[in-house]
Amino acid sequence: MRLRVRSVVRVVVAVAAVVALGGAMSGCSAGSEGATVDPGPTYATQAEVRASGAGSYRDGTPTAELPDPAWLDTVASATGIPRRALQGYAGAAIASNEVRPECHVGWNTLAGIGWVESHHGTIFGGSILDSGVTSAPIVGVPLDGNGFQEIPDTDAGAVDGDTEWDRAVGPMQFVPATWAAWASEANGDGVPDINNIDDSSLSAAEYLCFSAGRVTAGDGDGDGGSSGDAATGDDSSPAPGDLGTEAGWRAAIAGYNESPAYLDEVLDYANRYAAEAAKALDAEG
Repeated sequence: MRLRVRSVVRVVVAVAAVVALGGAMSGCSAGSEGATVDPGPTYATQAEVRASGAGSYRDGTPTAELPDPAWLDTVASATGIPRRALQGYAGAAIASNEVRPECHVGWNTLAGIGWVESHHGTIFGGSILDSGVTSAPIVGVPLDGNGFQEIPDTDAGAVDGDTEWDRAVGPMQFVPATWAAWASEANGDGVPDINNIDDSSLSAAEYLCFSAGRVTAGDGDGDGGSSGDAATGDDSSPAPGDLGTEAGWRAAIAGYNESPAYLDEVLDYANRYAAEAAKALDAEG
C-alpha cells in the first residue's frame, strides 16, 4: 500500500480555494407566504463508479488504470468533467474504498472539490495532460490575510515558490503544510506530485477521510478548513471517518475549507455530477 499518511492528533491546516465562492448557507427558509422550503440534500452520497478490473491499488496498479474506460467516456460526456480529471477522481475513489472501505469517499465529492478549487485544472486557461499533470502550475494567491486566511510561509517556497506566504497549489489546491502531512502516491512513480491529478485526488481522499473522523473523535467543529495550524505527529490520531453520513461528509468538507458557501458549492456540484452520471448510465442500460 503506497499511502503516505502521517499520524496526527488534529490536522487543521488549510486548503485555500483560488476561485470566488458562491452559494449561501444551507438550511430551511420561509417563502413569501411563510411556507417552509425544502433545503434539498444536506450531504452528497457516494456515486456509482465502475472498476476496470485491470488490477487493484494494493497490488501497485496506478489509480488512473482503476476506472472502467467506457464508464469514464459516458460520465465525462454527461457531466462535462474533463475525462482525465474524472479519471483522477474516480481512480482515487476506487483506491480509497479499497483500503478504507469504511470511509465511503465518492468520486463525485472529489469532483465537486475539484470544480470549486480549479475548475478541474482548467482555471487560467490550463488543462490536465494525459500524464495527469496540469499543463501549467496552478498557484493561488498569497495567503497574507488580505481577504484570505493568513498563513506565513511553511515550506521556504519549495512547494509554492513563495518564501513569505503560503499559497495553495495544484488542481486540488493544497497548501504546503497540508501537502506535507497528506501527500499520497497514486501513479506508481514513487513521488507524490502536487500538480498531478492522480496524486492530489488520492491525497484529498485521505485528508477527507481523516477530517470526517474528527466527528467520532469529538472534534467535528469544522475548524480545520481555515485555522492554518500545523499538523503534528502523534499516535492518537482519529480513525478514518465516514463520508457516507451527513455528519461525516460535512465535517470532511469543513476540514477542507470551513466556509459555509464553499460547502454549499461542493455539495451542489457533487450531487449534480452524481445525478447526471446516473441518468446517462441508466440510459445505457
